[in-house]
Order: sequence, then C-alpha cells, then structure tokens
Amino acid sequence: MNNIDLKRIPKHIAIIMDGNGRWAEEHGQERIYGHQNGVEAVRNAIEGAGEIGVKFLTLYAFSTENWNRPKEEVDALMGLLVKAIKNELNNLMHNKVRLQAIGNLDSLPAECQSELQDAIERTKNNTGLTVVLALSYSGRWEIINAVKEIIKNNVEEKDITEHHFSTFLNTHHIPDPDILIRTGREYRISNFLLWQIAYTELFFPAILWPDFRKEHLFEIIVEYQTRQRRFGKTGAQVKI
Repeated sequence: MNNIDLKRIPKHIAIIMDGNGRWAEEHGQERIYGHQNGVEAVRNAIEGAGEIGVKFLTLYAFSTENWNRPKEEVDALMGLLVKAIKNELNNLMHNKVRLQAIGNLDSLPAECQSELQDAIERTKNNTGLTVVLALSYSGRWEIINAVKEIIKNNVEEKDITEHHFSTFLNTHHIPDPDILIRTGREYRISNFLLWQIAYTELFFPAILWPDFRKEHLFEIIVEYQTRQRRFGKTGAQVKI
C-alpha cells in the first residue's frame, strides 16, 4: 500500500470472481465450499477498495449463463447470496458502503430480491465506496435490453450517440471501469461489461478467487499506475 499514489486511484474497479469451484475441488470439497470461502475474498476486496478511496467496485456475482449450472448448485448459490447479504449488512453500514445491483434482477428468487432490495434501501445514503453486484447479468443481455428501450422510447437515429446509448445501460449512473480483474487462471471476459470495458486495463492474477486478499488488489493498483492510458492517442500526445 505504501507504493500506491493516492492521488491517482482508479475510480472504478470491476472483478470477475472466478475459481471458487476449482478451489474447492483442489481442497477435496464440494463446489459450494469454494463459494462459501469466496465470501472472505469479497470482504477483502471491499475493505481494500474502501481503504484507498476507490469510488465504485463492481463484482460479477452471477451471470445469465450461470442459470445453466446444475440446479443444486444454483439453489445453493442463491441461498448463499441471501445469507451473505444478511451477514455483511452491518459491516457495510459501519464502513459507509452503499450497495447497488445490475442485471435481470426480476429473475432472482423472491427471497433474494427481498434481501437485496432491503440492503440497497438501508445503505442508499452511505457516502463511502459503492459496491455494485452484477446478478443474472451479461453484457449481451444488457446491450440488447438497451436497444429495446431505445426502440420503445422512439429515439431517432440522428440522436443515437455513444453517450446517449450508454444512458440506456444498467450502468448509466457509474463511470466505466478503469481496471478489470479476473481471477481463476482464465483469460477471457465471459460476457461482462462488454460496452463499458472498451478502454479498461485488464489484469489476470494467477490465483483462484477464495485466495484473493486486499494485498493482491494493492499490487494490481501499483501496476496500474505504471501503465499509460492513451485512449487511442499516441504516447507523446498523452504526455503533453
């Protein structure tokens, strides 16, 4: 943490929390054991981001494709989500964390929707880090949904710009990610924030999600601060 320039902290970090199932298998346990232990990694990521002044942290918790997993695993994940929200609410309040969510939330079980909305309502006035849970979410779903909304609102072709299009996305209220982290020893985006990560810096630490700690987050931010973000310009232009 001492190597981090606190004047150049990324505003928004997104994380694909991959590797829970394989972590459990490596420990001779059922897959849900990995998801249970992944909660500690979530806690570390939230605490670490909050400590250094990150404004937004988006966590890919459950994709639309994850509904295709075995029913017993999906049911266990939904139960774990409800339990985690209940257990972590006091910590969120204590650390002034605001909780939000993106995705097709209506597809979640009723109890999940209830606990999630209660936590969102109770933390809405918190002024610290905003944690965004991506639940029943996928980038393609979000883009298609935005197109449907544009059609429904009779938006004229001449008015459709990148900025206007982005106002129809789930993430219209938050900046695009500066950093995308994927654990799990995989090197793909898996349908996550496809529109928003056009110029995001990508990091693939060679660990499984339950092993992720705030120190890993700090190491990534240190490396991020050595990179030059050009957004299509030349290096000379950026230095000017």
